[in-house]
Amino acid sequence: MGNGKSYLIWSLRIFLAILFLFSAYAKLYGMSPYAAITTFEKKQLLVIGFSESIAPYFSRFIIGAEIALGIGFLQPHYLRKLILPLSALLLVLFNVHLGYSIITGVGGNCGCFGELLPMTPTQAFIKNVITLGLIFWLWKMIKKKQSIFQHNFFVASTLALGSILFMFMIAPIATSNSDTGSEMVIYEDDEADDQNYPEKQNTDIPEVSPKDTKENRSDPTLPDESVVYAPQKKASGFAKYVPGIDDGKKLLLFFAPGCDHCQETAKILNKMAKVNKDFPKMFIIFMDEEPEKIPAFFENAGRKFNHIVMDVGAFWTVMGTQRDTPGVLYLWNGNEVSFYDGINDNAFTEEKMKKALAKEKL
Repeated sequence: MGNGKSYLIWSLRIFLAILFLFSAYAKLYGMSPYAAITTFEKKQLLVIGFSESIAPYFSRFIIGAEIALGIGFLQPHYLRKLILPLSALLLVLFNVHLGYSIITGVGGNCGCFGELLPMTPTQAFIKNVITLGLIFWLWKMIKKKQSIFQHNFFVASTLALGSILFMFMIAPIATSNSDTGSEMVIYEDDEADDQNYPEKQNTDIPEVSPKDTKENRSDPTLPDESVVYAPQKKASGFAKYVPGIDDGKKLLLFFAPGCDHCQETAKILNKMAKVNKDFPKMFIIFMDEEPEKIPAFFENAGRKFNHIVMDVGAFWTVMGTQRDTPGVLYLWNGNEVSFYDGINDNAFTEEKMKKALAKEKL
């Protein structure tokens, strides 16, 4: 085999190895392995039909397989006979799912490269088709009886099993998945906002009692446009995690302690609360990811918040698998007024929050 062809083969092998290893790494990026894998399960596997009992095993298997195949491109055993066909099969299976997502109009991040490199289903589908072409090209260039490629099944099987077991070791499957997590931590000074923030100013928007309605106002002589009508109370579904969340105006915040965007959101909310006497009371549901950073989170935000720490899986179930942190949910008597999440189009901003607070009716 000429040097040029040999260099080309090695270039393709290295490129494909990097691609598969990067895909595995990206699914674990930015979080602990357990939190990252659980997020992958909740956002990608459960939504396509995997059960709660099967998803934890499949997620570790699929990432372990990507690691094994990535390393497999760089070693000689069963490269043409096993590594390349299995890599192609994995991509075909991914594209079946992506094709279904495209046909059904599912958008957002497909999860192929986790949160490190978000891709739409269409982009990922095209990427996989190109990768399949490269795999087939490499397969055609390698001769069946080429002596440098060996068939030691022990080496190949050890690589596969070792990679998969590695994932189970760094991210053990939780024995339980609590819906409630820890109990709500309440700070007494949070109950006395007026004393904490004497610089607060009264808002200009009058508000009637929750029991008042348009038909039965406390002062029927007031014109409609001068009164803010509180909506009828309803169950938001969050009261079992945060008692009293459906009473009046409340902000339910979904944060990860180590998330920079979450810290910045908390800082902005604290600033807004300091100058608004009627600012809604705030509660945080923290993802149980780096909980030791919660004290530093509060220090950076400038105040302590009433909060609860929730298991990663339960956190995404409660917040919603199609949403991302930071999450800011504005509830009024249990009615959702607004729900900002992530760092893209629906991201929280101070201006959006001010507009939401100024809404007179739902």
